[in-house]
Amino acid sequence: MKPIVTLTLNPSIDVTAEADVVQHTHKIRVSDAQSDPGGGGLNVTRVINDLGGSSVALYLSGGTTGQMLDEILGERGIPRRRINIEQSTRVCNLIYERSTGLEYRFIPEGPVVSELEWKRCLLVLRDLEWDWVVGSGSLPRGIPADFYAELSKVVQARGGNLVLDTSGKPLELALEYGGITLFKPSEGEFAKLVGRPLPTNDDMIVAAKEMIGTGRVKIIAITMGGDGALLVTANNHVFLKAPPVEVKSASGAGDSFVGGMVYGLASGLTPEDAFRLGVASGTASVMMPGTQLCRKEDVDRILEEIGAHHNNW
Repeated sequence: MKPIVTLTLNPSIDVTAEADVVQHTHKIRVSDAQSDPGGGGLNVTRVINDLGGSSVALYLSGGTTGQMLDEILGERGIPRRRINIEQSTRVCNLIYERSTGLEYRFIPEGPVVSELEWKRCLLVLRDLEWDWVVGSGSLPRGIPADFYAELSKVVQARGGNLVLDTSGKPLELALEYGGITLFKPSEGEFAKLVGRPLPTNDDMIVAAKEMIGTGRVKIIAITMGGDGALLVTANNHVFLKAPPVEVKSASGAGDSFVGGMVYGLASGLTPEDAFRLGVASGTASVMMPGTQLCRKEDVDRILEEIGAHHNNW
């Protein structure tokens, strides 16, 4: 199997820490600070590799913080191709308040990317060997809204598979163009996209079937947080509610879902079993504090609980 390439256009260094109480004006003393690579595609690559697959992260980064991000990825042995940009990579902060169990996330906009820089990204992608490409996360300033549509052109020219986990206008334009194998929205994102309320699973299934019927996307996996997830294909639909677990952090759960499901699909699993692997990966992720992602031993245990048939992964 060729490595799965993930694309992260607005990566970050995610700094997580804990505090007893978060309040205004006063200095907030924190402990257990940790820095992790952040951004949808980087997280997906981390999950795929941790589950035993092969993935290469293609990402934009610049400035001193960009060098720090590359060092963090290198220390963790994450296969990568960095495309240098002029402006600095963003730093995000997540504070866990011990007294309430609440999380506070501070997410900066990130750099402005030039046309030369984002076009270089597509050129590098053409030089890599892959059958699956994951486009995940927001577009930084300077990258046009039709970027993911342009990405779809590159993937289709290769005869590959494109996975998208994004939202807003970039997603709308990509879906208009088509060529998407897997699209993973949250239930709120999906309702906004189709332009009408989708209060029940049946409503979401009908809307997803309509979208798949256009031929522009093959598989839709809708995540619903603690309520579970819904898989829709042209010939089937599956709702799966993961077993209850102690939730420590929701950060990166969606990326873990994508990583698990894409790894399953690329390994030859049916969409249904790949979906189960995605749900298990997302569930295992929320058990971890801060921006830590799922552990394979937890994923294996949860898969057993939800009855997956995963003998060939």
